[in-house]
Amino acid sequence: MPRSIASILAALLGSLLFLFLVAPIAQLVATAGIQGGERLATDVELRRALGLTAATATVATTLGVLGGTPIAYAIERWHFRGRALIAALLDLPLLIPHPVAGIALLLVLGRDSVLGQAALSIGLRIVGSPAGIVCAMLFVSAPLYLSGAREAFARVDRRFEAVARTLGDHRWRVFRRVTLPLSGRGLVAAAVVMWARAVSEFGAIVIITYNPKTASVLSYDRFTSFGLREALPVAAILAVLALLPLTVLRALRYDRRPGLDVAGARG
Repeated sequence: MPRSIASILAALLGSLLFLFLVAPIAQLVATAGIQGGERLATDVELRRALGLTAATATVATTLGVLGGTPIAYAIERWHFRGRALIAALLDLPLLIPHPVAGIALLLVLGRDSVLGQAALSIGLRIVGSPAGIVCAMLFVSAPLYLSGAREAFARVDRRFEAVARTLGDHRWRVFRRVTLPLSGRGLVAAAVVMWARAVSEFGAIVIITYNPKTASVLSYDRFTSFGLREALPVAAILAVLALLPLTVLRALRYDRRPGLDVAGARG
């Protein structure tokens, strides 16, 4: 195939894929974006759902960062038997259908489970509560943070860590003063990805906690109860709000200056 024909074909296929990915969201925002903005001022249930979604996603992301950072560091830096298997198991929630993830969580955290009964004994109800939403968000989105954090640690030049150790710093001090600053941008980007994924989750949440409703569940509920017309404003608001974490993520990935990370670590 001549090079010019191949270039034209590649450009055509790329343009078709671009339109396929962009056109539905653009049409959604163009059709109901203004109406969705107006609904924010008058629809109490929508505001409550958006607030619940943001709050639970933030809690889930915080838990994922606190628990996932040491796991990602250990998998990336330490070599031990079963390392590949553990990494694969941690990625597994990304591959299973999310309603299946919700069913699995229901088995572990439901009222008849050991953990569910233990939680109820101390007054904590997981299923049908914001705690259940946090659990569902954490389960489906934490693997994204773990993957991004491992990549961030992998990009840190180990020579800087070795120099710090030769100067007498112990492992925790090296991590805090060298590894963490050098990987900080990547860790923040991974946390943003996790938060965005948590906000958009539906399948696992609808199984373990239908009420109170997150924004995604509210959109589905209005579609099934009242039809497309009522679901459009909620869906448009979610599409517009999705631009916020994407903008932050792109800024973190592309607004990089040579030597910035190293200079920050030395400071």
